[in-house]
Amino acid sequence: MRLRSRFTLCLEKFKNILRVKILPKANVMATLLSAQCAVCLRKPGSQLHLRRAAARISARCYSSRTASSADYLHQSVVPSMHYQKSLPRLPVPKLEDTIRRYLAAQKPLLDNDQFATTEKIAQDFQNGVGKQLHEELVAQDKANKHTSYISGPWFDMYLSARDSVVLNFNPFMSFNPDPKAGYNEQLVRSTNMVCSAVRFMKTLRAGLLEPEVFHLNPAKSDTDSFKNFIRWVPSSLSWYGAYMVNAYPLDMSQYYRLFNSTRIPKRGRDELLTDDKGRHLLVMRKGNMYVFDVVDRDGNLVKPAEIHSHLKYILSDSTPAPSLPLGILTSENRDVWVGLREKLVATGNAEALGLVDSALFCLCLDEESMRDHIHISHNMLHGDGCNRWYDKSFSIIIAKDGQAAINFEHSWGDGVAVLRFQNEVFKDTTEKPLVHPDSAPAAVDSASAVRRLQFHLDRELESGIKKAKENFDSAVSKLTIAAIEFKKGGKEQLKKSKLSPDAVAQLSFQMAFLRQYGQTVATYESCSTAAFKHGRTETIRPATVHTKRCSHAFVREPGKHSVEELRAMLNECSKYHGQLTKEAAMGQGFDRHLFALRYLANSKGQSLPSLYTDPAYGAINHNILSTSTLTSPAVSLGGFAPVVPDGFGVGYGVHDNWIGCNVSAYPSRNVHEFLQCVHKSLEDIFSVVEGKPLS
Repeated sequence: MRLRSRFTLCLEKFKNILRVKILPKANVMATLLSAQCAVCLRKPGSQLHLRRAAARISARCYSSRTASSADYLHQSVVPSMHYQKSLPRLPVPKLEDTIRRYLAAQKPLLDNDQFATTEKIAQDFQNGVGKQLHEELVAQDKANKHTSYISGPWFDMYLSARDSVVLNFNPFMSFNPDPKAGYNEQLVRSTNMVCSAVRFMKTLRAGLLEPEVFHLNPAKSDTDSFKNFIRWVPSSLSWYGAYMVNAYPLDMSQYYRLFNSTRIPKRGRDELLTDDKGRHLLVMRKGNMYVFDVVDRDGNLVKPAEIHSHLKYILSDSTPAPSLPLGILTSENRDVWVGLREKLVATGNAEALGLVDSALFCLCLDEESMRDHIHISHNMLHGDGCNRWYDKSFSIIIAKDGQAAINFEHSWGDGVAVLRFQNEVFKDTTEKPLVHPDSAPAAVDSASAVRRLQFHLDRELESGIKKAKENFDSAVSKLTIAAIEFKKGGKEQLKKSKLSPDAVAQLSFQMAFLRQYGQTVATYESCSTAAFKHGRTETIRPATVHTKRCSHAFVREPGKHSVEELRAMLNECSKYHGQLTKEAAMGQGFDRHLFALRYLANSKGQSLPSLYTDPAYGAINHNILSTSTLTSPAVSLGGFAPVVPDGFGVGYGVHDNWIGCNVSAYPSRNVHEFLQCVHKSLEDIFSVVEGKPLS
C-alpha cells in the first residue's frame, strides 16, 4: 500500500512538472564538461537500430538470470537505460544567437577590415539562405524526436572521412598503474582486465550497470532511498524525477557500440558493424592474431583461471612475428583499405575477418616495456602498427611491464562511454581482482581453446601490406610528443581565488602561442553534450577578445599594468570562459549548428552559401590549437595528434595541486618550446594570483 501511494504521489508531481518547460540549469550543465572526449573534431544509418538495442538492454533488467553475481560489477536497482526515454532533446540554437557567437569568436582572429567583410557575409547569411536552411533544420528536428539534429550528420562526417584513423581520429587514454605492484605483471593484469571488461559488458547488457548520472547534490540523489524510489517511476518521466533532486542523467545510447563492434571500410562511407552474438576475444601479440571464448554458451564469464591459462599460452607461443602483419592495413587510407579488404575476402579470408570484426574487443599484448610517459604516449597512440587492429571500437593495450591504455576508434562514440568503461575496469581490477600474482592458471588444454588466425595472402595483398607499413612509418615518424607537469599550483588554489581552473589552463595556451609565434589562432576545446538525447560534442572557443587582451598584457606589456589590473583581466577571462562553457554544455555553441546547416545544404545539392566559402570560416575551422581535458582516478594521461599539419594536439588536466600537459606536434611546430612557454605563462598567472608583480 505504502509503495503504491508513494508511486501515485510521484506521478502527480511529475504531471505538474510536465506542464512547465524545464531547462537544465546553466551552471549545472557546464560542469558536465568533465565528461569530455579525448578529441572530437572530426547514422550508422540506423538510429532505429540503436533505439531497439537500448530497449533490449533495458528490457533484460528484471529477467531471470542464470549468471552468478560474480559475473557482474554491481547490480543497480535502477535499470541502465531507465532515463534514456525522458532525456531532454538537444536544442537547435536560434540562428541569430549562432551568428552572434560566431562573430564574437572571429573577432580576435581577424583585423578590422577582415572582420567587417565576415560580419557582412554572416549577416547576409542570417537574413537570407541561412534563415531558410535553419527553418528546414528545425522542421527536420521536430520530425525526428527520437534523436538529435547533430547525430546523423556527425556519424556521416566520421564515417565518410577517407584519412587513416591513426593519428587523425583514434585517441588514447592510459591507465594508472595498479597500486599493488605485483598486479602489474603483464599476464596478471591482462587476465584481470579481460575479466573486468567482460563483467562490465554483462552488467550493461543485463541492464544492471548504474545509469550514468551527474549528481550535483549526491547526498540527495546518489542514495539507496532515491534509487529505490526512482526505479518505479516510468522511464518516460524518470529524468524529471532526477532533475528534482539536482541530478542529471547522461545519454547512454553509445554504450551499445562498445562491444563486438568494428568500423568496416566501405567505398565512400564506412559502416559500423555490431554483432553481439560474438563470445570471443581478439588477442594480438607480435602481429599474430588469436581468438578464444571469454563467455561460455550460457552467457557466463569463462572461469578466470581458464582465461589466465589461455593468455599464458599466447604469451609463451613461439610463433615468430609475421613478416607481413595484417593489422597494419587498418592504418591505411580508407579507400585503399576497402580495396585490400575486398581482396582478402576474395582470397578466402572472410571467416577469419568475421571473427576479428565480431570479437568483444581487442587485447594487444606488446613485447616492449615502457621507458617513460613519452614512450607510453607514442606506443598507445600509434605503436608500430603491426600489433593493432585500429578499426575495433576499442583496444586494451598492455605493455611488457603492465603499462596499459585504451586506444579507441572515434566514429561510434565519444569519450564519455569509454571513460566510464575505463573507470569501472580500473576500479574492479584494483579492488576486486579475480587472479593474483600467486594464482595458478587452470590445467586446461589452451592449445585447443585458443585459435591462431591464419590468412591467405596473394601478391597484391603482400604489396599492399608493405606499402601500408611504409605509409605508417612515414606518418608517425613526423610526430613529436612532449609533456610538462607544472607543480606550483593547481585547482585548489585557483578555486580559492575564484578563478576557473579550465579557463586558466586555456589562457596559458593562448599566452604561450602568442609568446612563441606572435599570433592568436583558432582554438578548439571539446565539450560533451551527453546531457541530451543522442548528444555528441560542442566546441568551446577559448580564443576570445578577453584572452587576446590579457595575453598581450602578460606577454608584451608586463611592466605597463599593475597586479590589480592584471588580476582584473584574469577575472574577465575566467568569467567569459565560464559563460562559453555553460553555453556549449547546453548545446548553445555555434559550431555544431553551422555544421548541420552546411550538411543540410550539401544534402540538398545546393552550392555552398558564401558564409562557408569565406576564408575566415576556413581559418576558424583550421584548429591550430586542438585541446581536450581529462581527469580521472583511473587515467594517467591521454593524448591525440594535431588535427592540422601546423597545429598542436593539447591534452591537459588541472589537478588539485598541479597541472599536466601532454602535447603533440608535427615538424612545422616546436612542441618543446611551446611547453616552455606554457610553463612560463602558468608561472606568470600564479604570480599575479598570489599578488606578486611580473618580473
